[in-house]
Amino acid sequence: LRKTEFRWAKLYTRKMENGLVVAVIFTLTLGTSVYVATGAVHQGSMSIGTFVLVSAYIIQLIRPLEMIGFAFQDIVQGVAFIEKMTDLLDEEREVDLANDHPPLSIGSSKLVFQNVSFAYDADRRVLQDVNFVVPPGKTLAIVGASGSGKSSLIRLLLRLLDPTKGRICLGGVPLSNISIPILRNAIAVVPQDTALFNDTIAYNIAFGKPGCADEQIAAAAEVADIHDFILRLPDGYGTKVGEGGIKLSGGEKQRLAIARAVIKQPEVFVFDEGTSSLDSKTERAILKNLVKVAEKTTTVVIAHRLSTVVHADEIIVLDHGSVIERGAHDALIQHRGAYAAMWHAQHGAARLLHGEAVLAH
Repeated sequence: LRKTEFRWAKLYTRKMENGLVVAVIFTLTLGTSVYVATGAVHQGSMSIGTFVLVSAYIIQLIRPLEMIGFAFQDIVQGVAFIEKMTDLLDEEREVDLANDHPPLSIGSSKLVFQNVSFAYDADRRVLQDVNFVVPPGKTLAIVGASGSGKSSLIRLLLRLLDPTKGRICLGGVPLSNISIPILRNAIAVVPQDTALFNDTIAYNIAFGKPGCADEQIAAAAEVADIHDFILRLPDGYGTKVGEGGIKLSGGEKQRLAIARAVIKQPEVFVFDEGTSSLDSKTERAILKNLVKVAEKTTTVVIAHRLSTVVHADEIIVLDHGSVIERGAHDALIQHRGAYAAMWHAQHGAARLLHGEAVLAH
């Protein structure tokens, strides 16, 4: 901020200096012309009328020159501002293929990561030889410390990025052979930070499936355990949520995001800390409902709170972009590795906080 303020101050100082220089040039030019003309009148080689004519011409010439200067300044400033836009227009289009593959159907949502590696550049490796298979109707949980590469897996799945090595297949088809609109229509993501529009609750849920019926909106809200809350509102599903959902709590916004994902009826559910703002009771109720909805749907769950992934068919533990452990919850606990350490750390902290609360009471 200080750097920006300094540059703006420097800009206005330069504009002041340039304006002062131009004003001095104009003043000296006008003064010199009047002085020469006055001498000519005094010598009798120029009449008073000619003197007035010369002075008027000079004054009329100065104003257009000033306007040209201001116009040039505006043009240069406009070019500077539009430079970012021209850079954006010069960007290559996002890679997309012709719609030569039919939309994926339920039952073909098998997700495969095969020797997937990814790096933003040579010195910043994010993922290294990640392998896993998620059959239709199964749930894969991905856990690990911050910066271990969990969110990068989701970006690769949505083709916001392409892997440096290896390939990702959905329904037996490499992602590179699936049209991006079809791919992203087959995946529903419940993010940690929900983006809501300044519109009604019904509109924000139906955004996942434009043109859906009111009954579908209500059914999705029931799965997300928010239907009863909406009915208690004065305007029900017509309640405005405010800019960015400011009128809702974090948990309510997250449940709307879950309802939006459910109504989409995707081939793949992705929960990127999708229940982090919910209390344990609400979280269990939603997970129970989602298990029913996602019977034939591939589900990927990214979580820091391990209580949300105990039901997963397989859990993989990432560390610095590599899979260091994998298996079901009970097997990983018995293994007494990194997952077990995280589990005991979280539950030990929870018991400690509970004990402190009891003592305080």
